Amino acid sequence: MTIIKQLAQELKIRPAQAEQTVGLLDAGNTIPFIARYRKEATGELDETVIRSLAERLAYLRKLEERRREIRRLLTAQKNLNPEISQAISQAGTQQELEDLYRPFRPKRRTRASRAREKGLEPLALKLLEQGGERPSVLSGAFLSGQVTSKEEALQGAEDILAEKFSDDPELRALIRKFSLKTGLLVSSKGGPEKIPGEENFAMYFDYLEDLSKIPPHRILALNRGERLKVLRINIKLDLEQIYRLLEGRILTNPNSPAAAHIRAAIKDGYRRLMGPSLEREIRNSLTEKSEKHAIQIFAENLRNLLLQSPIRGRKILGIDPAYRTGCKVAVLDEFGEVLEHTAIFPHKPQKRWDLALRTLEVLVEKHKVTLLTIGNGTASRETEQLAAELIKKRGGDLRYLVVSEAGASVYSASDLAKKEFPNLDVSIRGAISIARRVQDPLAELVKIDPKSIGVGQYQHDVNQKELAATLGSVVESCVNHAGVELNTASAPLLRCVSGLSERLAQEIVDRRALQGPFKKRTQLQEIKGLGPKTFQQAAGFLRIGGGAEPLDNTGVHPESYPLAEQILERIGFTAADLQDPETLKRIQKRLTAQDPKALSRELEAGEPTIRDILASLSQPGRDPRDELPAPLFREDVLKIADLKPGMVLQGTVQNVVDFGAFVDLGVQKAGLVHVSELSEHYVRHPTDLVQVGDAVTVRVLSVNPEQERISLTMKNPAQTEH
Repeated sequence: MTIIKQLAQELKIRPAQAEQTVGLLDAGNTIPFIARYRKEATGELDETVIRSLAERLAYLRKLEERRREIRRLLTAQKNLNPEISQAISQAGTQQELEDLYRPFRPKRRTRASRAREKGLEPLALKLLEQGGERPSVLSGAFLSGQVTSKEEALQGAEDILAEKFSDDPELRALIRKFSLKTGLLVSSKGGPEKIPGEENFAMYFDYLEDLSKIPPHRILALNRGERLKVLRINIKLDLEQIYRLLEGRILTNPNSPAAAHIRAAIKDGYRRLMGPSLEREIRNSLTEKSEKHAIQIFAENLRNLLLQSPIRGRKILGIDPAYRTGCKVAVLDEFGEVLEHTAIFPHKPQKRWDLALRTLEVLVEKHKVTLLTIGNGTASRETEQLAAELIKKRGGDLRYLVVSEAGASVYSASDLAKKEFPNLDVSIRGAISIARRVQDPLAELVKIDPKSIGVGQYQHDVNQKELAATLGSVVESCVNHAGVELNTASAPLLRCVSGLSERLAQEIVDRRALQGPFKKRTQLQEIKGLGPKTFQQAAGFLRIGGGAEPLDNTGVHPESYPLAEQILERIGFTAADLQDPETLKRIQKRLTAQDPKALSRELEAGEPTIRDILASLSQPGRDPRDELPAPLFREDVLKIADLKPGMVLQGTVQNVVDFGAFVDLGVQKAGLVHVSELSEHYVRHPTDLVQVGDAVTVRVLSVNPEQERISLTMKNPAQTEH
């Protein structure tokens, strides 16, 4: 089967779709560009399918490369025959290929290789024939200066057979399948000595679970415990059943005089060779699957966090809380520019509460601030109390919001932050970042390594290269989905735009600083190194509001401007009319009445492109994030001690993991809604029901103030007593 046919079959798409998409990828087009602007070619495959196709394409091509390499190696060894060649062609996974090559892989000196050197392989093969000759008679012919006894000859033959059985691809596949189906993963305490942090793994000190049922997050937890030497882990199997399975395939004549030697070789081969290597393979396979799963959950959480609704049109006061060094305060205008900054010392050891309160009140009045944002780190709770007191004292529409500080310290000390705010203290930069995360989460969070944003599960325990690649693709996808304002975007935001490199992003920012705002998208082509291909990939995702070309503030690609102008002309308008709000209302009404299918025929253009142009013309400057619900604002503070079972509260989903969702209620610790408490109905995975940033209604099940644990439910919370 060709790679194209295999991709089509696996992804349940037409071969033509697979072929066209592969061609577009091979031609250097980015996935966001293909998904958005090449819908006719792909048959409207969405970005998720195209990413899956690209990943699978890379795997299958790597598999083909390994197939060729194994054939080359076997040819050089003179071991390639038609049977092995066919098996190599039919191998569908890397594991199957490696199993086929295993018997021919060069090995270090083994018991079997030493026995072969002594000339005992013919004896081993004779025993395997399972004829009627007695082994004691057969072995006599193999005595020499190197083999001094029949027992030694037979032991050498058994060693050769043990290795042969352990390397056999079919036998390995049989026992691997049996092990995965029936095996138990067993965990015990690593040793008698006490290790710091071992209490976190206490539940695994005497633990076992079916290999076929163990969830991914538990695999990663066990792996971490083993890595810290807190746990000892192994796979428990029914050895007698394994021996019977192997004998059923190998021992064709149980009554043969050689049967005892074959049984001995089977047991020795499994215990010494096949068993340990299969256990490593199975553990590695479970880990790999668990890591992929954890990375996917992290990616999904990150996507939802990045695409949270921006809070526009508000002046915001950001507070980076602390005790001894004081809380750093920054006031930002509606566009994220710093208006003023200072420090207050309301907490221990200074305890200048009243002065801090007056300072905040003056800043709020002076700059007409309507929202306070507070980092959720050290002294966050006490600073919330300060904000709540200010809101009670002042009244009006002032509210506060607690913002995750995850990664803020990384950004504050970065070269980028130093370049943005060269004359400001690190902690003031932190306060600015905390405020900007609310004004535009995407624009601010792209400045931080995604791994530092704090919405993952076991992110330090997974393949870091794969994690970085996946999270990078999520950031790229989110930025291109939302679109980027060319004249205000930072270099970190621009570098995530389809086709743009870090160097080109910086060139755009530098050009803006020297020559002023871009008037047209086409001016990008004046930048050195930004050629036609790069312009093609990037232009559609960049917006210019109030520029010389009205279509530059839409999602219409420059290559489709003539088509967009034809559509506008057909309904009696021009592109310039898009800039007048009143005229735009009339345009929207007439565009809604258009039939994409009829327009497609009339203008000889693809229907998907026509549909997208109609949608883009209807909403110039549209940011899809604006249609999402805003975060929950607060005006008073709850403590864990205030929570009682049965209370119904509003909260925001802070993180989603395999076993449930953590919900921020405005108290010190997030509460856990276990997966079993998310719904009255079966929930396959928490991400099917909730996402990071969702506002949810929950009921308190239990509170443990000492351990700071809050258990919540989302099962009909509003139907219970408050």
